[in-house]
Amino acid sequence: METRRIAAVLRDGQPDETVMVRGWVRTKRELKGFAFVEVNDGSALASLQVVLNADLQGYDAAIARINTGAAIAVGGTLVASQGKGQRIELQATSVNVYGEADPETYPLQKKRHSFEFLRTIGHLRARTNTLGAVFRVRNACATAVHRFFQKRGFLWVQTPIITTSDCEGAGELFTVTGLDLDKLPMAAGRVDFERDFFGRRAYLTVSGQLEAEVMALSFENVYTFGPTFRAENSNTSRHLAEFWMVEPEMAFCDLAGDADLAEEFLKYAFRTVLETCPEDMEFFNLRIDKSVLATAQNIIESEFARITYTEAIALLEKSGRAFEFPVEWGLDLQSEHERYLAEVCFQRPVIVTDYPVGIKAFYMRLNGDGITVAAMDVLAPKIGEIIGGSQREERYDVLDRRIRAAGMIPEDLWWYLELRRYGTVPHSGFGLGFERLIQFMTGMSNIRDVIPFPRAPQSADF
Repeated sequence: METRRIAAVLRDGQPDETVMVRGWVRTKRELKGFAFVEVNDGSALASLQVVLNADLQGYDAAIARINTGAAIAVGGTLVASQGKGQRIELQATSVNVYGEADPETYPLQKKRHSFEFLRTIGHLRARTNTLGAVFRVRNACATAVHRFFQKRGFLWVQTPIITTSDCEGAGELFTVTGLDLDKLPMAAGRVDFERDFFGRRAYLTVSGQLEAEVMALSFENVYTFGPTFRAENSNTSRHLAEFWMVEPEMAFCDLAGDADLAEEFLKYAFRTVLETCPEDMEFFNLRIDKSVLATAQNIIESEFARITYTEAIALLEKSGRAFEFPVEWGLDLQSEHERYLAEVCFQRPVIVTDYPVGIKAFYMRLNGDGITVAAMDVLAPKIGEIIGGSQREERYDVLDRRIRAAGMIPEDLWWYLELRRYGTVPHSGFGLGFERLIQFMTGMSNIRDVIPFPRAPQSADF
C-alpha cells in the first residue's frame, strides 16, 4: 500500500485507490458504529477525513487512544465523500496509533487560540492552521529565493556567522567568546580579548554584505541567504534578535541596476508563493488580513515608482499630515513616512534613492554632490521599507575617508579597503529581511509568528 502525503491525496486521489496516510489527529467525532477522524500531516491546510467503522479489527482499543494530537497511520480505500466541503475521504482498513495525546492536557483544542498563547507552546504551534500556513509560505518563498538567483547565474555563498567586524557600524552585536565568564582576564581595566579564542573580540554577524562583496569581486554575481543577529533591545512586533537575510551583490552594477533587480525579485517571490500556496494565501486573506491577495497582485502587476529622497521629503512636507516624527531634509524616513509615500502618494511600491550621507552607512557610494549617497530603499504599502541597498563605494581614497568619518579604524577593515586596490569596479547590492517579507506576504501582525523559533529580548525558550 503506497504511503502518500495528504496534500497529494486531496489534490489527486481517486475513488477505489488504496493508500496509507500518516499524521496528527485534529478532531475525532464518534457516532454509533463508526467514527470520523480528521488527520493532518502539515502538507496542506486542509485535513483528510478518515472513516473508521466499528467492525475494523482493534477498533475499540484504537478509538480509545485516538484523541486530538495523537499521531496515527491509517491505511484504506479512498471513496467519494458524502459531506460538504470535501471531495474525497478515506475508508480505513487498518489503523496504527504511534503516539497518544492526553485530551485533558493537550493545549490545542478546536477553538481559536491567541498568537500570544501559541508562542508559549512553541513546540506545538506549528500544528495550527495559521502557523502551518505561515511555514508552508515560508518554505515556498525560501525556495523562490534560490530559484530566482540560480536562474540568473548567481553563486550562493555562505558568509561567516562569527565575525570581527560590525558591517553597519551600529554596535548592536552579540559577543562570541570562549572565555570563562566567571574568571575574565583583564588588562588595563578591560576584558583582555587577546586571550580569547580568536585573539580578538568576535561577534555574531549582523550582515554578510562585506564578505559577499569579496566574492562578487571574483564571481561577479553572488547572494547570501542565512541567519543574522542584532542585539537591539527592542521588544516590538517588528524586531527579532535572530533573523534571516537575503543579500545579493553584483559587480559591474550601478544603483539603477540594483533597483531593477530588487523590483524583479519581489515580483518573482510573490508570484511564486501565489502559485505554490494558493489555499494558504486565501486563508490569510480570509482570516488574517482581507487585503493580502490585493497586496500581492499590486506588487506583481505594478511598476514600482522611483523618486529621490529630496523629492520624498517635498511630498511629505506638502502632505498636510501631522506626522508623529518630524519631516526634515537630513533626517531618516520613519515607517509612517514610508507608508504614506507607498500607500497614499503612489498606492504601489516606491523606490527612494539618493539619501543624505549622514544617515547612511560608510560603504555607500558618495554622489557627485558630496551630500548624498547612491542608496535606495524599496518601500511597500502596509509595511514601509522592505529592501535596503546601495551602490558600494569602489574608490579607495573616498572609502578610507568615510570609514574614518564613521569613527571606525581603517586597519580593522584592511582587507575590505584592499579590494579597492586590486581590480576595483562599480558594484551594488541590497539586503532583505526574510521574516519581514513573510510578514508582508501573509499579513501577520507580529514578526515572531513568521519564524519557527523566535529570538527576542528575554525570549529564547524553544
